[in-house]
Amino acid sequence: MVTPGTIFEPEALEHKENNYLVALCRVGEIYGLAHVDLSTGEFHVTELEDEDKLISEITRLNPSELLIPEGFEDEAIERVRAETSPVVNPLPSWQFDVDTARSELLSHFDVLSLEGFGCEGKSAAISAAGALIQYLRETQKQQLQHILSLKTYSLEEFMILDTETQRNLELIRSIRDGSTKGTLIEVLDETVTPMGGRKLRQMILRPLLRVDEINARLDAVQELFENLILRDELRELLREMRDIERLIAKVGLGSANARDLLALRNSLKLVPQIREKLGGLSSSLLQTIRDQLEDVSDVVDLIDRAIHEDPPITIREGGIIKDGYNSELDELRAIVRDVKGWIAGLQQKERERTGISSLRIGYNKVFGYYIEVTKPNLHLVPEDYIRKQTLVNAERFITPDLKEHEAKILNAQDRINDLEYELFCEVRSKVAEMTEVIQRIAAAIAMLDVLANFAHIAAKNNYVRPQVDEGDEVIIRDGRHPVVERLFTREGFVPNDTYLNCSDRQMCIITGPNMSGKCVTGDTMVFTSEGLLEIKELQPCPMNPDTFAPCSVIVTDGKSEKTADQFYYGGFAKTIRIRTRFGFEIEGTPEHRLWARNPDGSEGWKRLDEIKQGDMLAIPRKMEIWGEKLDVKTGAGELKRCKKYNLPEKLNEDLAYLMGLLVGDGTLTYENSIAVSAGDPFLFEEVRRIFKEQFGYELYVKPNRVDLAATSKQIRRYLYDLGLGYWNAASKEIPHTILKAPRHIVVNFLQGLFDADGHADRRYGNIEISSKSKKLLRQVQILLLNMGIVGSLIEKKVKGCPYYRLCIMGENAILFHKEIGFRSPRKRSRASLASEIGHPKLSIPYLEANLKSLHRRIVKCKDKPVPLKAEIAENNYLYLEVKEIGEGYN
Repeated sequence: MVTPGTIFEPEALEHKENNYLVALCRVGEIYGLAHVDLSTGEFHVTELEDEDKLISEITRLNPSELLIPEGFEDEAIERVRAETSPVVNPLPSWQFDVDTARSELLSHFDVLSLEGFGCEGKSAAISAAGALIQYLRETQKQQLQHILSLKTYSLEEFMILDTETQRNLELIRSIRDGSTKGTLIEVLDETVTPMGGRKLRQMILRPLLRVDEINARLDAVQELFENLILRDELRELLREMRDIERLIAKVGLGSANARDLLALRNSLKLVPQIREKLGGLSSSLLQTIRDQLEDVSDVVDLIDRAIHEDPPITIREGGIIKDGYNSELDELRAIVRDVKGWIAGLQQKERERTGISSLRIGYNKVFGYYIEVTKPNLHLVPEDYIRKQTLVNAERFITPDLKEHEAKILNAQDRINDLEYELFCEVRSKVAEMTEVIQRIAAAIAMLDVLANFAHIAAKNNYVRPQVDEGDEVIIRDGRHPVVERLFTREGFVPNDTYLNCSDRQMCIITGPNMSGKCVTGDTMVFTSEGLLEIKELQPCPMNPDTFAPCSVIVTDGKSEKTADQFYYGGFAKTIRIRTRFGFEIEGTPEHRLWARNPDGSEGWKRLDEIKQGDMLAIPRKMEIWGEKLDVKTGAGELKRCKKYNLPEKLNEDLAYLMGLLVGDGTLTYENSIAVSAGDPFLFEEVRRIFKEQFGYELYVKPNRVDLAATSKQIRRYLYDLGLGYWNAASKEIPHTILKAPRHIVVNFLQGLFDADGHADRRYGNIEISSKSKKLLRQVQILLLNMGIVGSLIEKKVKGCPYYRLCIMGENAILFHKEIGFRSPRKRSRASLASEIGHPKLSIPYLEANLKSLHRRIVKCKDKPVPLKAEIAENNYLYLEVKEIGEGYN
C-alpha cells in the first residue's frame, strides 16, 4: 500500500528533499516524535515537553504524512495542520502502547535492548518509533532491510529555529508561493548530488551551536576554497554520482531492478577516485569523510560480473545476467542458440527441398514457429507439412521436427527467465548485505558535496570566512545579505556594518529617522589627499547610529584642502536617489544639498527633496585630483608551500596596464589562478611580456592561442593585495591601489581596461566599454570626469540580465584619445577618426536669461563698471538635467 509518507521511488520524489513520515504521541506531559524517510532509511526519534518546540521541529521536517493515536486530541495537531498540511492518519491506540512498540523495535533491529540506540527508558520516544515501524511493515509487506539504525537526538544539539523564524527568514520556502525563489537555499544550493541537496537543507534548518564543530566545517570549506583545481575535479566526479542513498534503499526494499544496480555500481566506481583526491587534505572533517569512503570493490565486482550492461526494465523477462556468471544458465543459452541455429538452417533446407524460394520460417506467441508459403506456391507443399493457419495471401504450416525443436527452445527460455530472476534476486540480496557500508558512503558523499558547494559559492559570490569564537560580540564589516543583494542588480547592494554584544547592545532596530543627518550613502566617492575613496572607507571604527567618531581625513575640491576631524554615522534612513543625463547618480538623505542652476539663470544650493525632474545640476569636472601612493603592501611573499616569483614593490605603468587588462578580460574568481583571453595578437604578446618582466613567470598558453593562464598562488595573492578581488563579472571594480595612485598610473590602468573591453568606432572614433558591473563603470566614469572627459552610462538588458555601457563621443572622444588612448595599434589607429560632428557641445544652460540681465544692467548703467557675482567657472563644471528621481532606504 502506498501512502504519502511511504513513497520511495526516486522518480516520484523531489531529488533534493526528504519525504518524511512522522509519528507523534504523548505520554503524560512528554511528546514522542519519530520520523523516517523510507526512500533513504533515515530513522530518528526525540522527546519534547515544549509544544512550541514540537511545532517548530515538525515544521522543519515538513512531513508528508503524520501518524497519531486514535482519539489524540491536542492543540498541537491543529497547529501542525496549519503550518505544514500533512495527511494526518490516526492509528489504533494499541499500536502506540509502549510495550507493543518496544517489541516491534526489538524485533526489527534483532536486539535485546534499545540502550544502544539511546532511547531505552524514553517511553514517549519508543511509542512513536515502534508505531512507525509497525505501520511500515503493514503497508510495505516486506522486510525493511535498509532501516538499520535508530538515532535518538536532542534539540539542544542544534539551534532551534521556531516556526515563525523559519517562515519569515524564507530559508527554504518563500512566504509568497512556497517555492524556493527568493530564498536562502536558492542562493546557496549549487550541490551536484541529490544527497548533497538534502543534506544542505538539513544543515540550513539545523544550525550548529558548538564552536569546535563550526570551525571544523569552516576549516574544510576553506581548504576546498583554496584548492580550486581539486575542488573542481571533486565536483565533476560528484556530478557523475547517482542518488546512491535512495538506490540502496530500493535494494533493501527489494524493488531495485537491474538498471538500478548498474547505476549503483557506476557511482561506487567513483569512490576510490574521490578518496584518492582527498588524500592530501588536512582538515579533520575532510579526513573523516575520506575514512568513511570504504572499499566496496566486492560489490562493484559482483555487479560487474553478473549484470548485463543493457538490461531491460523488468526483471522477469531475462536479458539481465551476463554470460559466464552461471554455468547452468550458459548451458541453457547454448541450447537455445543451437536450436535457433537449426531453425535458421531449416529455412534454407526447406527452400531447396520444395523449390519454393519465398518460403520463410517465422514465430509469434500464439502459434509458435511456423513455415509460411505464399498461395501461388501451395501446389509445391510436401505431404509432411501440417496446415496451421490460413491468411489472405499465404498459408502457414508446421512439421513434427519443427515443433520438437520449438518445445526445446520454449522450455529452455522459460527456465532461463526463471533462473535469471533467481540469480538477480541473489545478487540483489548480496548487495543489500552491504547496505550499512553504502549508507555511510552516501552520508560522506553528501557532506563532501555540501562542503565543496560552500567553497564554490564563496568563490563565486566573494564571501569571506567568519571568525567564530566563544565571545559575546557580533562584528560584521561590509555585510551583504545573500538574498537581498540579488535584488539590487541595477543599483547595487550597499554593504552594511553590524555590531551586537550581550551587554549594552543586544538588539539593533534597523531604521533611521528622516533628517537624521546621514547625508550620503556609503558608496559615494569622495576626493581625499589619498586619492578617490568611498566615504564608508573613512569610517574609523564600528559605530552606533546617530553618533560621531574622531577621524583625521584631508578632503579636497582641487583648489583647497580641508581636514575633517569627525565622522558621522547616521544608520539607516530614507534616501533620495538622483540620476542625471549621462547616468551620473547620487543618493543621500532628503536634506543633503546639491548646486543647481535655475531657469532664470540663477544658481544655488537645493535639498534633494526639493529637486525635480528637469532641474540642472552642476557636476565638477577636470579637477585633476590624484593620489600619490605607489608602494605595494603584500603578504604574498610569506606564503608557504608555493613557488616564489618576483613581486614588484611599487606600482609601475606596465603593472597598472596589466591590472586593467585583468579587470577587463580576466577570470578572477579563483584563489590560486588567473586566466585572461586575448584575441588581439598584440594584447596576447603584451600580457606574456608583462608577466615575464614583472614576475619572471611564463604564462601557460592554451591550444586556441587566445586564452592564457597563470596558476601561481603567490602571484594571485599579490594581485589580490593590489585590489584584484576574487570577483565574478558583475562584482568587478577598480582596485583600491589604482584609485589612490598618481595620474600616469591611472592612465595606464585605463589603457589596459579599454584595450581589453573597450571599442573604438571605425567611423567616428567614438569609444565604448561594456560590463556586467555597474560599479566598475561608475568608477571609470568618475576617473574620466576627473580628467575632463564626459562619458554616458547606459543600462540595457541582455537575456533579461542588466548590462552596462559607457559611451564617450564627440569632443570627449577626442580628449580620450589625447589624454589616455590605447596601446593596441588596431584601436590606436582610430584616434584620427574622432570628430565633433553630430555631437552637441556641453554648455551652460539657461544662459539667455543671464545675457538679458547683463544687457539691461549695461544699458542702465552706461559707462559704469558692472559688478558681476562670481559664478562657477564654465570649464570646470558640467551642467546636466535630472532625468530620474527615486526613493531608497540605506
